[in-house]
Formats: sequence, structure tokens, C-alpha cells
Amino acid sequence: MLRRLFLTAPSLLLAAGEQPQAPAVTRPRATAGDPVEPKWDERLTITVGTSSADLVGTDHRVVQAGVDYVAGLGGGTVRLLPGTYRFRNAVQLRSGVRVAGSGPETVCLKEPGGKTNLVENSDWYDREITLQDPSGFAVGDGIVLRATNPHNGGEDIFRRTLVARSGNRFKLDQMLSENFWTAHKAVASKTHSLFEGWRIADAAIENICLDGNRANNEFLNGNYVGCIFLRESNRIAMKQVLARNFNGDGISYQVCHDVRVEDCQSVGNANYGLHPGSGSQRTVVTGCRLEGNDIGFFFCWGVKWALVERNVMADNRRFGVSIGHNDTDNVVRNNEVLRSGKFGIYLRQEHGPTFAPSRNHIEANRVVDSGNETGAAVEIEGVTEQVTLRNNVLLETRLPAARAGVRIHKEAKAIELNGNRIEGFAQSVADLRKG
Repeated sequence: MLRRLFLTAPSLLLAAGEQPQAPAVTRPRATAGDPVEPKWDERLTITVGTSSADLVGTDHRVVQAGVDYVAGLGGGTVRLLPGTYRFRNAVQLRSGVRVAGSGPETVCLKEPGGKTNLVENSDWYDREITLQDPSGFAVGDGIVLRATNPHNGGEDIFRRTLVARSGNRFKLDQMLSENFWTAHKAVASKTHSLFEGWRIADAAIENICLDGNRANNEFLNGNYVGCIFLRESNRIAMKQVLARNFNGDGISYQVCHDVRVEDCQSVGNANYGLHPGSGSQRTVVTGCRLEGNDIGFFFCWGVKWALVERNVMADNRRFGVSIGHNDTDNVVRNNEVLRSGKFGIYLRQEHGPTFAPSRNHIEANRVVDSGNETGAAVEIEGVTEQVTLRNNVLLETRLPAARAGVRIHKEAKAIELNGNRIEGFAQSVADLRKG
């Protein structure tokens, strides 16, 4: 009987929802391996500058040295003094490290790119490549390798660093993992981000200007690079960052959670201004200006529980905001979406109801002058369901032409329009589900 009670009592407690909890930590101490510790009044800070600093230099290497030094002592701040720092590779951010510039006078500039063919085959297990024209390539450079995949016809793209050299042969920091054969158009280009983070947490970058030198570099999309590019990282903060002129994305992060982007600008980039992607959860973006990009704010795949509030998306070539593949339960609120090239806010066509951008809330935005003569302030495509448009101001100050305030395509369901002010369009609401 006692044995039976011993075995069943815990399950009864769990079923009743009485989960045992540890006491709250009221006096934390620094204990080995414990992430809960005191809030220290002071942590390590070092300065990096072109002169008169703890670390002196003018390129990415001195910035990386500062980041690595501070990370090795448990975290702190790397303060970049005014000046121009020329980057031939990405600076790798580290957990617990804050990189703080001195405002727009701190400029991190990507050096001009370059591209050449591979002249010898490299197999998937190799760690070296042979370049047709190695001029301009140097040990320490960040590169991108591309080739047509012989099995599926797609393109393989890998980012690597050159770590050793003999003539036109270069050793790579990692093996290739795919075949790069001359018969399949294998090329190397000097393409890289300015700052990257991979599997890090609790890092920050702020008060700095990042310039991608777009006119002198090759295009590559934001699944691989950007002024800032993050992967599989948590609790990253970006504040007062100017990300400009990148031949790709301004700021991109993939599979990153609890990212905060505040009071930043992403301007004049070839691809997306801000690109939370690939399952990123609980993004908060506020007080930012996304201007003159292809798309201002691009929700990629599976972005959920995001808050996009009090931002300006202006003069973007296609869309101010684009929401698509399995992007659900997001709030887009109190933004200015101005002069978008095609649609102001676009909910994209996807591959069926389980992939649609459903359960999103679009509230109190001001969307002005969207698209050409057939444009729309808000375009809702595909099998999109349970989207709320509430208290938005949708304006067209040009001729009405064939423009719509809201255009709802025929497969969409449960689209709620409530309290919106819609003026100046040929149709306030073009509901293609009717007739």
C-alpha cells in the first residue's frame, strides 16, 4: 500500500497543475556555470581607434581583436572611436560583448569586392581552392564560393575565410561540404558581411555607421550576408545603427529569437532593409527608418510573435512591409509606410493554408501613395485567414487610376476591416471574393 502511494502521489500532483518551483533568487552570486548573477556596476570596457586608443588600427582586425579580448574576460564593451575602419572580412560578434561606436563618425566600410573563377576542382572534403586570378585576394579575406550543384541544378553558396596561401592556391578555414568544380561555374568573390554572429547570445551593436560600398561589390541576398548578419542567436540588441549601401540586405537574421532593433536606419540597400527570417521568434523593431531598399521590412519564413511599431518605411522599390510563408501572430502597428513601389503592406501568396500569413494584426498604420496605377495600400493574397486591419489610415494623394485601398484575393478568409479611413482610391476595398 505504501509503495502504491509513493508511486501515484507525484502523478496526482502533476495532474492537478501543482508544479514545484524553486525559490526566487533575491541575492544572486557569481557561481560557476550559472547564468543568473548580480547586475554589476562596472564591466570591462576597452577603446579601439585609429589613434590614441587601447587598441589602435584602421581595419576589421583591430575591431575583432577588441571583441575577442573582451569576450575572453567574460564580456563587456568595445568602444569604437570616431574614424573609418576598412573591412576585408566580417567581425564575429561574441556572447556578452557590446560593440558601441561614437555615432555616425564611426564608419565601418566594406572594401571593394572582386571575383574570379576556380581553375582546379575542389571536392566537398577539400579545404583549398585554386584561383584563376588571385590579384586582390589576401590571407584573412572573407569570401563567398558559388557553383552549380550537379545533382539538382541549384546554386551552392558557401562563406569562407582564406587562411593560408601559396601562389594562387588558398587554404580555407573550413572544409567545403559540397563540390566546387570548374565544369559547374565555380567562382570565388570577396563578399562578406560587416558584422556577423553565429550561435551567440546577449550581444549588442549600437551607435555606429555600417557602409556596404554597394557600387563596388557583388550582390548576394540576405540569406548569407548583410551589413549585419546573424544566425541561430538569441537576445541580440541593435540600437542607433545606420546600415547603408549594402549590395544585399541591411540587417538580416536567421533562426534568431528575442532580437531587438531600436532607432536604427537601413537605407539604400539593394535587397531588404530589415529581414527577420527562418523561424525567428519575438522580434521587436521600433523607431527605425527603412528607406530606399527593395523591400523595407521583409518577414521571411515562420516569423512569429513579432512587434513592428513606430517605424517609417519610405520609398522602397517594391513593398514597405512584406509578410508571407507561415509568418503568423505578428503585430504591425503605428508605422508610416510611404511611397512604396508596388504595395504598401503585402501579405504574400504561399503554398496552401498551412503556409499562409494568417492571424496577423495590422493596426493604426498610415499608408500613403502605394504602387503604380494598379497598386494597393494593402494587398492580401493566397489562403490567408484571420487577419485584422483596424484603425489604419490608407491614403492616395495622386490620381485614383485603378488603385485600391485594400485588395482581398478570392481565397482569403476571415479578413476583418474595422475603423479604417480609406481615401483617394478608385476602390476603397476591392474584394475579389465577391462574384
